[in-house]
This record gives sequence, structure tokens and C-alpha cells, in this order.
Amino acid sequence: MSNIKFSGLHGQALEVENSDIPSIKEFKDVIPDHYFKCNTKISLRYLLQSALIQFLVVVIGLCIPLTTKMIPIWIIYSLLSGTTAMGFWVIAHECGHGAFSKNKTLETIIGYLLHSFLLVPYFSWQRSHAVHHRFTNNVTNGETHVPLVIKGNGVTEKVGGEKELHFSNSLGKKNYGILQLILHLIFGWPAYLFTGSTGGVKYGNSNHFWPIKPFSKALWPSIWTKKVWISDIGVSLTLMGIFYFVIKCGLFPVIVFYFGPLLVVNCWLVVYTWLHHTDSDVPHLSNTGFSFMRGAFLSIDRPYGKILNFLHHNIGSSHVVHHVCPTIPHYYAKKATVLIKRRFKKAYLFNPDPIHKALWNVAINCVAVKSEINKGYYVWQSSYNKKA
Repeated sequence: MSNIKFSGLHGQALEVENSDIPSIKEFKDVIPDHYFKCNTKISLRYLLQSALIQFLVVVIGLCIPLTTKMIPIWIIYSLLSGTTAMGFWVIAHECGHGAFSKNKTLETIIGYLLHSFLLVPYFSWQRSHAVHHRFTNNVTNGETHVPLVIKGNGVTEKVGGEKELHFSNSLGKKNYGILQLILHLIFGWPAYLFTGSTGGVKYGNSNHFWPIKPFSKALWPSIWTKKVWISDIGVSLTLMGIFYFVIKCGLFPVIVFYFGPLLVVNCWLVVYTWLHHTDSDVPHLSNTGFSFMRGAFLSIDRPYGKILNFLHHNIGSSHVVHHVCPTIPHYYAKKATVLIKRRFKKAYLFNPDPIHKALWNVAINCVAVKSEINKGYYVWQSSYNKKA
């Protein structure tokens, strides 16, 4: 493990034993019963909060001249609007988990509309995300951010770790890190939706819009195939609406008011998911070393600050709780996190590194994983020459 570049966790995750991981019953015993129950009125209040904030941001945008001279201002606007719009993504995400309302029809309608507006196929992602939750940080069955394996067997593991190490070394630390940030933040989300990029070997080249051949059908059994097509309807209607506004208002307004902010939303999504489950000293598990609770407790909470936690409903700072019990709504997950952190100090992972530092650490040091013999897990490796 000499190649591991420890982060702000200081190797904590590698010191956790199976005996340190609570059972689901022990976990639930720490949390008050009402935290597990969503409240429709409270959930709608948070939806309204995000809607009002976004409305104010759009009003600001309407005050900016639609001229090419103002492109630098429009870039700033996209950063602002995309950051606030991420709140809608989080609400839709809760709908997909059944954490928004006991009224499942209302919940599905809201989630479907919000995700469709963000060009996300609602049911498709609901299914793949559920698989991700079931097999968090599992090298074989994991669904997102599954790493390349050094000396993998090519059947249940993603081979290519040796080539990636060589590639990173040839580019050098700085260039490799920049490349990874660009690939993940700009292209990562559409690549995942269209090809299953970063997914596990088990699921092949999947497509969230086309659940049949020539793409893999592994993620879309029985009724889910039909639900993928239903998801496509929502995205298609949104695209038709966008096309209508392009014809009526022109391309430039649609870019600055919709596509620019949407790109920022997608970047935030990747930042959260990448940093939730990837850290230079957080292992990935083999089938023999995996259990649902062990995988869930490899999720990492991070310090996003009061403003982002407010806008994004604490999705980045209460993710361990969310991965164990995704039906706990975000307004209780924050409180539950305090209890879990106090009760399971050794198992609970919180990396205090600032987000920009954490991103850079992951980009340069999380190259490929290598199996630790007889330990049931894989650890990250990186290798750079002295000139890097």
C-alpha cells in the first residue's frame, strides 16, 4: 500500500474492520422512528424553496442584455443558475427513492417532471441508481464509478489498470489530473447515460434511453424496459419544447438560459457522486468482502458549506445516512448524520478536505485499484515519474 496518497481521512477507511460496521438494526436503533417517514408538506416546502430561488435567478438573467459582449456575464450567470437549479435535481432524486411523499402518484409526477426538464430519464435512472445503492463500492456488481483493476480477471473486474497507470505516468500528475477533471465533469454524465461509462462489467454497455440491443439489457429486466420508454417520452417532450423556443426566441437565449446552467447542473451531479464514493484511501470491495452495510459505510460525507448545503438540500454532507436508508428525507438525514457520527465514530467517514482539494486528490491519485490479497478489498494506486 506504499503507493496510496492519503487524503484528509488519513487512512481511516482502511482501518475499519467488519466488526466496526453496524447492522441495519443497530443503525436504525440510533435514529428516531419519525426520521424514516417523509412529510409531504415539508417536502413541498423545500420544492417551493428551490423554485423561488430559481425564479429570482431567472429574473436576474432577464436583466442581462442578450449580446455577445455580455458573454462573460452570461458565463457567471450559468454558474449561478446551474448551482441553484441543482436543488431541483436533489428533489427529483428523493422522489426516485420514495423519500418525498407517501402519495406515490404525486411523488412520481414531481420526480418525472423535474428530471425530464433536466433531460434525465426518470425511471431509467431510478433503476440504475437503485443498483448503485445495492452494490456500493463493489468492484464486481457496482454500477457507477467502478474502477479499473490492476491484474483483473476480465470476467468480473474491469481490466486495464496497468495501461491506465502507464498512461497517467506518461502524461504526468498535473496533465492527468486536468484530463480527468475535464472527462468527468464535462463528459461524464452524458457518457454514463448513453454508454454506462464507469459502470461495472456485469452490466456491459448500457443506455438509459435504449434498453434493448445493441446495448446491454442487464439493467432493464421485465417491466423496467417499458419504464425506460416512458422516461424517453418526458425527455422528448422537453427537447421539443427547447426546439420551439429556439425557433421562437433564437439559439442564444436558449443557450444562456437553459444549456449553460444545465451543463453546470451536470457538473455538480458528477462532483457529488464522484466524491461520495471515491477517495484515495477508500477501498473498493470484492464479492467476498462485500456486504450492503460495508459498502454503504464507504460513502464519504464532505464539507460543502452552509450555502451549498442550503441550495442542494444537504446531499453532500449526509450521504452515509442516505446510502443506508435512502427513504430518509434530506431534512431528517442531516439530523440523523449527527447521531450516526457520534455512535459509529470509527466506521463513519467524513473527509474535511475542501472540495477543490478533494477533487484534485481524486483526479490525480485514483488511477486504478489493486487487490489486497486475503483482505477482501482493493486499494487505489498511482504512479508518476519524478518529472510529474
